[in-house]
Amino acid sequence: MKVTQQIKAVVLAAALATSATVASAQDKEPIRFGLCFDLSKSYTFISPQVAQAAQDLAMYTNENGGIEGHPVEIIVRDHGNEPQRGVECYEQLKREGVFIFNMLSTPVTNAVLPRAMRDGNILMQSFVGRGDAVDGEVFEWVFPVGPTYWQQAANDVAFIKEQMGGDLSDAKIGFIYLDYPFGQEPIEILKTLSEKEGFELELYPVPLPGSDQAGAWSKIRRDKPDYVISWLLAGGHVVASKEMRRNRFPIDRYLSVNWLNEVDIANIGAEEAKGILRGTNVAGGQEVPLVKTMLDTYYANGEGSGPESLVHDVYYNTGLAIYSVGFEAARIAIEENGWPLTPESMKAGYEAIENFDGNGLMAPVTVTAEDHGGGGKTRVEQWDGETWVPLTDWSADYLDIVWEVIKESSESFSVE
Repeated sequence: MKVTQQIKAVVLAAALATSATVASAQDKEPIRFGLCFDLSKSYTFISPQVAQAAQDLAMYTNENGGIEGHPVEIIVRDHGNEPQRGVECYEQLKREGVFIFNMLSTPVTNAVLPRAMRDGNILMQSFVGRGDAVDGEVFEWVFPVGPTYWQQAANDVAFIKEQMGGDLSDAKIGFIYLDYPFGQEPIEILKTLSEKEGFELELYPVPLPGSDQAGAWSKIRRDKPDYVISWLLAGGHVVASKEMRRNRFPIDRYLSVNWLNEVDIANIGAEEAKGILRGTNVAGGQEVPLVKTMLDTYYANGEGSGPESLVHDVYYNTGLAIYSVGFEAARIAIEENGWPLTPESMKAGYEAIENFDGNGLMAPVTVTAEDHGGGGKTRVEQWDGETWVPLTDWSADYLDIVWEVIKESSESFSVE
């Protein structure tokens, strides 16, 4: 079944397979996705939602004929955000015949990536990992579909430029970030854009886990940046909101990375958070057709893969986005190259995806052999006290500059 057909609630009845088709799908060899996630330590604010979304999508796909008649199997393991455990998970699942992996962690992804490259296995890397991995000519087996942190940061700068009348030459932009690989990832592209646009860039590192930000915000109060771009996570945003109030920094000049969700807003306070900005790569809310389908089909009957509360979270939508693209790649691979599905045919399937948005679930992505990121589009949204309001259309900016940095970085990569 074509994924775009699956996610259109208005044609759900037409998409339902006959019982014979469903039964035949269960008799065929499965398509196996290995999810080595952090389910116990640093990424527990997102990993359960993404895993649950993947399991729900697989369940729905299997009940409607599978992917070209083959059922989808989602295998979930915990690596605790420890690179060595992630490598062990990868090696174990590889021995079991899995060749499509997702680590959903920047440090673990970076540890596993050379092995996946050597082995010729598919590594899904959406929204985490090194920014130059979108270079499909170098990272042949890595698919960071969606905007990398580099492209997200570039799009954020473009938004700030628009807000400041199209000229950043007299602007000052702050960057507050967790001082480890995730937070450090955008610094290179921000420095490059600072040189090009002439704005002053101020860096404010915050030690893990993000609870000690007093020093950073005291400096922000003194420096008076026009905007602060934030690469914090979960409770880090809550701490930042308190520091902004204490230091009288306007919350509507705080532009977060995509990792800012409904739980964070509730912890900040819906009214207190009013005005906060985030760059996003997926559409939030439960009116998105695929999310609504899951709620109506499973959760209304108590049959979802986990608690319904996790569905009411933009990170659930993120999981659906990641795996709807992966399922579409598998569908194209089997349709074009037949069974068995192989790493080579899955790679070709990804590289044939064109203008795919999951029926409004995310920014349209077009993946090519050269660009494994799919175009890097995001939009900026603002919390109005009750919901997220889009301020921009989906767009990708500074592509020439970002790709220049990508190429400079990827040239030095070696699997050794």
